[in-house]
Amino acid sequence: MSKKKIVILVIAVILIITLILFRLISLASEGDNEVSYASTLIEDQANIEDKFESEGYTLENPNVILNPYGNSPLTALVIFETDDEESVSIRVKGKDELSTYTHTFDKGRVHYVPVYGLYAGSKNEVVIKVGDEENTLEIETDELPDDFILPTKVTKDESKLTNDLYFFTPSSSGYTCAYDVNGDVRWYLDESAIWEVNRLENGHLLLSTERLVNTPYYSTGLYEMDMLGKIYTEYSLPGGYHHDYFEMENGNLLVASDDFDNDSGTVEDYVVELDRETGNVVKTFDLKDILNMEDGKSENWIEYDWFHNNSVWYDKETNSITLSGRHQDAVINIDYDTGELNWILGDSTNWSEEYQKYFFKLTDGEWQWSQHAAMITPEGYVFLFDNGNNKSKKKDEYVSAEDSYSRGVMYKIDTKNMTAEQVFEYGKERGSKFYSPYISDVDYLDKNHYIVHSGGISYKNGQIQNQPAGMAKSDTLVSDTAELLDGEVIFEIVLPTNNYRVEKMSLYDGEFSLGKAKQLGGLGVTELDDQNFSFMLSGKSIDENYKKHNIEIIEEKDRLVVTGTFKKGTPVNIILYKDMTENVYSMRISKTPYTALCVDLGNNSSDEENITATKYINKDGLIGKYTIFIEINGTLYNTNEYARF
Repeated sequence: MSKKKIVILVIAVILIITLILFRLISLASEGDNEVSYASTLIEDQANIEDKFESEGYTLENPNVILNPYGNSPLTALVIFETDDEESVSIRVKGKDELSTYTHTFDKGRVHYVPVYGLYAGSKNEVVIKVGDEENTLEIETDELPDDFILPTKVTKDESKLTNDLYFFTPSSSGYTCAYDVNGDVRWYLDESAIWEVNRLENGHLLLSTERLVNTPYYSTGLYEMDMLGKIYTEYSLPGGYHHDYFEMENGNLLVASDDFDNDSGTVEDYVVELDRETGNVVKTFDLKDILNMEDGKSENWIEYDWFHNNSVWYDKETNSITLSGRHQDAVINIDYDTGELNWILGDSTNWSEEYQKYFFKLTDGEWQWSQHAAMITPEGYVFLFDNGNNKSKKKDEYVSAEDSYSRGVMYKIDTKNMTAEQVFEYGKERGSKFYSPYISDVDYLDKNHYIVHSGGISYKNGQIQNQPAGMAKSDTLVSDTAELLDGEVIFEIVLPTNNYRVEKMSLYDGEFSLGKAKQLGGLGVTELDDQNFSFMLSGKSIDENYKKHNIEIIEEKDRLVVTGTFKKGTPVNIILYKDMTENVYSMRISKTPYTALCVDLGNNSSDEENITATKYINKDGLIGKYTIFIEINGTLYNTNEYARF
């Protein structure tokens, strides 16, 4: 070959390489379409308060805003000014005295009066009083949504009740809501929170965010919210939140979370302490460091969901944390400072010899099975909901659903002599009609004053079921909640759905204040997958094969959300490309691992042929503009969309 031809060839090669490099670099900005953006609740409320005008409004002519934050329909905000600093009182009229609510607010000149406890589809009478003057307002509300679930039974002993409300969180269909003593809905959220809803010391509610961090039901974190639906703080956690939390005396939160980066691929065996001021995780408890995963197996034990922690409780007197492991039929107690195991409550069958010393000997009563909501009472007793699944660890001794029962049960424990004595139970006498094989709750209101909530009762073809409703494909759901005082049922409410927990709380507690919400913590950096470089030039345009997967890409404030439908096991990768570098994230088209067995919430829909799966890619660690590619079963597609972080 002549020198001239060689030079021409070299130049041609250089030009080709240059063009390829230029093409590769340009891919980062090639996408014609920016990914659709989905705002979150905290973003939606950012500018709402700009419309809360007070100037020119008086007691006689106030500014009345129904559902001011757009997610709490049975609330209102009444705004007005007074010449002097005055105290304001409110009276929300109910059907009787037990359903009528009053509250007095601190003195001020500009008044933002939250109104709670309105009836749906009604003209509500609300009396606002300042000194000797008062104004009776008529606040009209919309009807409840068509799919709202109402009680089928309410019984009460009015002489022994207070006018507190019963707050329910759903585990199947339904809304996060509160019923009064008559069974009337007096508060609900448009966005249903799952898991625990309880009050902080400051009077605000703490509940799950509306977004998931991983399937089936791990939310991104927690909202501190008031009854108007106003969010004060959002706490995000890398491992998300599930089931339960506990507010410590210093204000920090102990949260049931996950470590999705652990080598074992396990879930629901991780607890974190969250600093309320910073949102940072300051302490962790990994149960794999405390217990043997192979011990104490119940029927629902799975390798990746071996413990299934469903409650968190801190006891100041003993400086210890109590946790409930459904899949080991065990309540465990660990030292807060060291994380070392103190004791185990439950049947010791199928546990290794090394753990036998940690078990109590039961002197009276019977053990619990697949329990929930374990707590330590002021007396130092262990109080929990005994679901009663199978009532044995030996398969040939399992008790059928028809012969089973659930109960609230309390044990007096002696940690010196390692003995336990059953001192209270309710539910056994109700038989299988009170049998809930999953979820459920107990609440300690005062000495000899408790709530026992059987929240997961389900039937199929008229037969009581022994598994969670979603797994059993139940056709009839029930939750049955009883309030007991001195051993007598003074209130009972039955609903045709399953509910996770119930809390009895007052309507008015905590102050409303204006201001932007804080966002604390973070979701962490999404783990990258080790993949061979995919030659981006080979990326195909979207075709019919791509479209059949119904892929949707949404950007949120802190992450990218990719959803699609695929055959089980299909290899799918999401590739974010920028400046000749690629971030590859595999999308697991399977219901395992990262799936738990307890609650039919947020699960990816699936059948044998198709699974609708979601991949969350956090923005932490990403910056700039990325072109989005998706690889499906070896075929690379250019989505023609980009995201800018």
